[in-house]
Amino acid sequence: MAAPANSTDEQLLQRMLAGSEEAFTLLYRRRQGNLYRFALQMSGSRSVAEEVTQEVFMLLMSQGHRYEPTRGSLVSYLYGIARNFVLRSLEKDRLYVSLEAEGDDTDGSIAETLALPGDPLGDLTRFERIESLRLAVLALPPHYREVVVLCDFHEISYADAAAALDVALGTIRSRLHRAHLLLIERLKANGFTDSARTRPQSARCSV
Repeated sequence: MAAPANSTDEQLLQRMLAGSEEAFTLLYRRRQGNLYRFALQMSGSRSVAEEVTQEVFMLLMSQGHRYEPTRGSLVSYLYGIARNFVLRSLEKDRLYVSLEAEGDDTDGSIAETLALPGDPLGDLTRFERIESLRLAVLALPPHYREVVVLCDFHEISYADAAAALDVALGTIRSRLHRAHLLLIERLKANGFTDSARTRPQSARCSV
């Protein structure tokens, strides 16, 4: 039986594990973009993002039966897998790959993943605003960067973020608070003196 397009992620997973290629395709199309952007925003590398996204779904095909609904949504489970692959890649490289080093981005596709209609850095040009925010986020330690990307950029709930990162809910709140302070400090150091205009909560990415 064909998988309905309005099936939940969890229903699609069950159908996929039962052998439905259509269910896998629907799940992939639904979540691939978010996982790619998460990996890109965490690593700064398109090649890493592409590799991580592929590895997440390969692992899901072989080990999807390990997903436990009682521990969180399937989305948080997928983000958790992606996060582990990204951290592995960063540990292997021991450096953050700049977006520029990955090749020209003349069409602005990478910048668009970090752009927002309501921009908090209004006195700079659009490119400078996006670039400053991107570099500030990439400069955060991974355990702070991941909560900013998940909660601010992807706007997932604190509960789902806690499930994805396998930490307590209070840890998400405290890390996010500290990450926001670090971002504000870095943006101020780059010439942004109005903390209200550099508040990270206003710098969410559309997904």
